[in-house]
Amino acid sequence: MFLFKGVESHPRSIVKAVSWRTLGSIDTFVLGMIFTSGDAKVAGSIAGTEVFTKIVLYYFHERGWSLIRWGHRPAPDQSAEG
Repeated sequence: MFLFKGVESHPRSIVKAVSWRTLGSIDTFVLGMIFTSGDAKVAGSIAGTEVFTKIVLYYFHERGWSLIRWGHRPAPDQSAEG
């Protein structure tokens, strides 16, 4: 079992992965149409195949980066505000 102690919740990472993959799949489909001279069946097969694997890869990529503190700024201290 993976233990993630990042600042994002699992549902947020999943929604981000799905939304990013939707955009990426549209891009893949368009490129597939261009490279296959407009064969929508082949372009759809290419885009459809890579959807699921890239969602999983992106999810774990995001969760991994959430463990790295480099580049994070600490949250403002709200107790110091009057």
